[in-house]
Amino acid sequence: MKLNFASDNVAPVPQEILEAIAVANQSSAMPYGADDMTALALRRFRELFECDLEMIAVATGTAANALALACICPPWGEIYCHADAHITENECGAPEFFTNGAKLVHIQGEHGKITPEGLSRTLALTAPGNPQKTQPAALSLSQATECGTLYQPDEIRTLTEIAHAHGLKVHMDGARFANAVATLATAPSEITWEAGVDVLSFGATKNGAMAAEAVLFFDPALASEAAFRRKRGGHLFSKMRFLSAQLAASLADGRWLSWANQANLMAERMVSGLLRVPGTRLLYPREANEVFVTVPEGVADGLEAEGIGFYRWGGAGSSDLRFVTNWGTKPEDVDYLVDRALMHAARGGRG
Repeated sequence: MKLNFASDNVAPVPQEILEAIAVANQSSAMPYGADDMTALALRRFRELFECDLEMIAVATGTAANALALACICPPWGEIYCHADAHITENECGAPEFFTNGAKLVHIQGEHGKITPEGLSRTLALTAPGNPQKTQPAALSLSQATECGTLYQPDEIRTLTEIAHAHGLKVHMDGARFANAVATLATAPSEITWEAGVDVLSFGATKNGAMAAEAVLFFDPALASEAAFRRKRGGHLFSKMRFLSAQLAASLADGRWLSWANQANLMAERMVSGLLRVPGTRLLYPREANEVFVTVPEGVADGLEAEGIGFYRWGGAGSSDLRFVTNWGTKPEDVDYLVDRALMHAARGGRG
């Protein structure tokens, strides 16, 4: 059995999404988002978040983040984010490029989370109005974080209150937003616009979609530039209905949340199993669908030799590992991984 826990991006596409794409392919439709499927996706997002939001659909999370930030931050602006945030570590300068030069300012924080104290200290060092300095413009929060941890609703409200008091707009990178909602068991609105978030990058690809993300503007006025920036950046799809079909199908009948809940349950099962391996400990709390552990000598090499996919969080040769579950992960997949880890730990790297 060859298993891959390297990322939730390795997962296949649910049949419901494939069928939705097939339905969208049965007839012609107006291009560039002027189609019924895009209208349906927008309507479903408005119902889900219980507000009159605006949406643009794109194919990648990097495009979603970069375009969202470009709409709320000028070229001379500063975007405050955690030092390990995806926008600074894994997007090849796309936010800086799409904003035409904005500066990413890193804030440290335990387990991938920005603290109110850290944000306040950083903002105290800014120089609003000084034309020789970049200007405070935006705060970006990752939900879930790069460490798989979650901001609680009150934590989000506290951070957004500080940001808004300093004139900042707030962006949320929700590549794993569905997993966060599944764990927190809260309404999507409670951890977004009701908590002060201005724009959300709603991730669908990591939660089953073939290639679809949505930028959701909770203040429609902030979306005034979005259509132009998307076109100028090469992300306005002529056959937009195929992206929108994925989003609409994900939101139908609560599928997006069911898929995320399955991934989370399998991650919790994995934690329970791996902690039975002598010498294994958690690096961060398991709060979504990512599991970060340190394993004893021989385990990582043994799993790797078997072709089981995972990510060495600490770099080549490290025993700090990341495993990611997805909507299609089965209990027997997790149990097999745990059994093999137990076996390699018993062998102590002797092969």
